[in-house]
Amino acid sequence: MSTPEAVAAEHAERGIRLQAALRWVLVVFLALTLVFVPPAHDLLACALIVAGYAVFALVASLWATRAGAWVALFVDLAVLGTLTLLTGVRTPNSWTSDVVITGFLLLPVLAATQLRPRVCAAVVVPTVLVYLVAGIATLGSNAEPWASLLLRTGIAAGVAVGAVGLSRIQRSRVATIGSLVEVRGALLGQLGASEQAERTRLSENLHDGALQYVLAARMDLEDARETGDPEAFARLDRALSETSRLLRSTVAELHPAVLDKAGLPAALRELAATAAARGGFAVDVDTDWPEPTALDPLLYRTARELLANVVTHAGAHAVRVTLAGGDRARLVVSDDGVGADPASAGADHIGLSSHAVRIEAAGGTLTLAPGHPGTVATVELPIAQAGRPARA
Repeated sequence: MSTPEAVAAEHAERGIRLQAALRWVLVVFLALTLVFVPPAHDLLACALIVAGYAVFALVASLWATRAGAWVALFVDLAVLGTLTLLTGVRTPNSWTSDVVITGFLLLPVLAATQLRPRVCAAVVVPTVLVYLVAGIATLGSNAEPWASLLLRTGIAAGVAVGAVGLSRIQRSRVATIGSLVEVRGALLGQLGASEQAERTRLSENLHDGALQYVLAARMDLEDARETGDPEAFARLDRALSETSRLLRSTVAELHPAVLDKAGLPAALRELAATAAARGGFAVDVDTDWPEPTALDPLLYRTARELLANVVTHAGAHAVRVTLAGGDRARLVVSDDGVGADPASAGADHIGLSSHAVRIEAAGGTLTLAPGHPGTVATVELPIAQAGRPARA
């Protein structure tokens, strides 16, 4: 599984590879300049510098590290500055220095491949200064007016600022991707724990509920066979009826058939009645939901999780469930229990955290607020965005 550190390292490695590729573009640019626009003087010295620079580019591309990648940028700057001075100062009215100096504009792009804006700024600021100094040094040789030099330097400075901004944006994106990877890993872990907790809860419900009634019914059946006592048959009937009710309740939690057949309001009432029986509290359900929507399963699962938390943690005496439609669906589950801390509910309750993520993905919100007493959980979702379910 990827980690935030692995994501950052992967993007940094991509930046280093891109920097190495762009450096070779600069090498080819300088070599072609000497071939097609050769200086009148110091051609051999310039060729040796370019050849040495090519060797350096090869070494840097083979053994480049993140720590050394930004240091190599100063070598690029030194090579361009030296070639600009050699081809401009000693060769008046030569096009060579005019062509070479345009290579400075590639240096901020090389610096932008770094995921560290400060390092990028540390490279582009000297680049602009050397660009300006080289232009001043060749000003007299090329008979260039000051206005032209300052305008060119302004463009170079603009490219430098853009490179720093691009570096900041890239770093922010990598940080965002890293945080998403971290959240994904946490949610996957929570999902596994939630599934295990759900299985454990269903197992306990079956063991402590339906299974006990089945065992009691078996004993009552044996008594009825031996004595023919009508009371034994009555106990047997009650045990089987309660077993049937508990099994229907458990099956409904796994797949609420009533949601498909009778709709969300009826499913909520059955869910609330089951929770009230388990939690020993009174429940009031108020719904205004005229027709099915694509949000029904999500609202049902969220209500089930909220009511399960009330049963487990609230110690409530009364619970109210309201559901309203319109442009936005609004589900509210309030209780008069001990209350929950809204700031820690997402971290402490895996189920709520996973449901909040699903609701946010659907464009809605899940909020917890303190009641007087108890807790008020509110879910809001846009109905227009979800649409209506397809009908057979």
